[in-house]
Amino acid sequence: MSAPADAPASVYATALLAGLVRRGVTDLVVCPGSRSQALALAAARFEQAGLLTLHVRIDERSAGFLALGLAVETGVPAVVVTTSGTAVGNLHPAVLEAAHAGVPLLIVSADRPEELRGVGANQTTRQAGIFGDVAPHSWDVPAPTGDAGEEDAADALAAEVLDGIRGPRHVNLAFREPLSSAVRLPDLEPGEWDPATPSQAEVLELEPRPGTVVVAGADAGEDAERIARELGAPLLAEVSSGARFGPQLVPAYRELLGAAGFGDRVERVVVFGHPTLSREVPALIERRGVETIVVRGRGLDAYNPGRRAARIVDAVVVTGQGDEPDPSWARRWVHASRQLLDEDEGSVSSIGTDYAERAAFAREQLQRMRAPVSRRRLVEAVWNASWPHDRLVVGASRLIRELDRVAPGKRIRVHANRGLAGIDGTIATATGIGIAAQRDETRPGITRVLLGDLALLHDVGSLLGGAGEPWPRLQLIVGNDHGGTIFDGLEVARSADPALADRVLLTPQDVDLAALASAYGWEHRLVTEVGQLDGALTPSPGRTIVEVALSR
Repeated sequence: MSAPADAPASVYATALLAGLVRRGVTDLVVCPGSRSQALALAAARFEQAGLLTLHVRIDERSAGFLALGLAVETGVPAVVVTTSGTAVGNLHPAVLEAAHAGVPLLIVSADRPEELRGVGANQTTRQAGIFGDVAPHSWDVPAPTGDAGEEDAADALAAEVLDGIRGPRHVNLAFREPLSSAVRLPDLEPGEWDPATPSQAEVLELEPRPGTVVVAGADAGEDAERIARELGAPLLAEVSSGARFGPQLVPAYRELLGAAGFGDRVERVVVFGHPTLSREVPALIERRGVETIVVRGRGLDAYNPGRRAARIVDAVVVTGQGDEPDPSWARRWVHASRQLLDEDEGSVSSIGTDYAERAAFAREQLQRMRAPVSRRRLVEAVWNASWPHDRLVVGASRLIRELDRVAPGKRIRVHANRGLAGIDGTIATATGIGIAAQRDETRPGITRVLLGDLALLHDVGSLLGGAGEPWPRLQLIVGNDHGGTIFDGLEVARSADPALADRVLLTPQDVDLAALASAYGWEHRLVTEVGQLDGALTPSPGRTIVEVALSR
């Protein structure tokens, strides 16, 4: 009896994955589905042979953000494989974030062949180009037929889709039955990822001068800190910028931008990354008389509020290094920022030698330890507990803004999905970051996720991993104020009927997070007092939800 013929679907899928692996792709996330089975089975065989790492998720939205987190940490495009129909649409939130944050993400969706499109066939919609302008690089590949040359075409497609990738790209593959057969691995060696470099970069030369500030938004990177030093400029770096350190850092930049003698004397702004955490920064850029220079980031749109940027360039270099910049301009900002933070923090009584003084101090300390946890105390504890070998992921909530107000300089890896600043996929993104970060066993760390209760519930499905797949050391620190209290700080809180606003904006919830953690196999720790906080943040070997009770 002759062996069954190889299905063209499996031959093509195997050749495509081989092409991706040869060019440095290391991670593939797959969701179950019939039409995509050739890709899924080939990926499983590749992992079995040690050629890539496979991650399996049942929810495509979670899968998309898991891949995004893997790509954020590694810088290597991660691949997501889905079946046809609504499965592809569920990837849209992650595709949007990847586009606006410039994260390399490759979507490979399975589809019906041409004869089944537009005739009401099951699980068939218009998938080609489904992501529109946010993923303008899109390929609609006809169903393979087994003709000679198709394997070479699949390898060529792999090279094409990875060439110069910045942001999401979409390959839509049609398959006819039979949808799979035995996978025959080709001889190949995994390649090293070669990141794309711009062929032509516009570089602007800058000279130091007073009145200059450097703004570092999300994913600005360490270049922002270096340029601030070379310019002798205050560094207004958001907590997820990757530049929240150095002698020029001004953590209390919001307050100083509105203070006489500081913000009103700014004449030039150099912007890196994507600032999203304050209203003061865009207001400064839109002010008349302020020259704004934007260093183009990886995302879809260059940052240009009010369309007031004088120049948008790929990079800046500082010239005139023979003349040392005047240090007094930055020094005033740095010192004033420190004073503001010290005043906010308050002081603790010193311990005297008298017994009554000691007793009073002990009572004061006991009272402090039994006090409810404030948002400031929570974010400070999380910041203090995190070290350079750790990863900190911060969700879109009041907490990231509170952290941005008070966090002192520290050279740690902080990520937040600020491309579109949504609460989608926070847990999945952090899981991907943690998986990739903890492959370096020489520096074991923990991935901490600081998020609100709604961000947790929005991505609750990501508490479930793939069967038999290892988890990173992951700690979700959930500030639970039972709803979206971030709206309390917006104008709507002063103008809307409180009952109506609570229902449609606060969206109150009363979920038992301990029961939720137990259902998904996570450890749960509850913090209701300041004295419990530091102990609760102590790393554990597995997955932990630290629920911190907060008042509205």
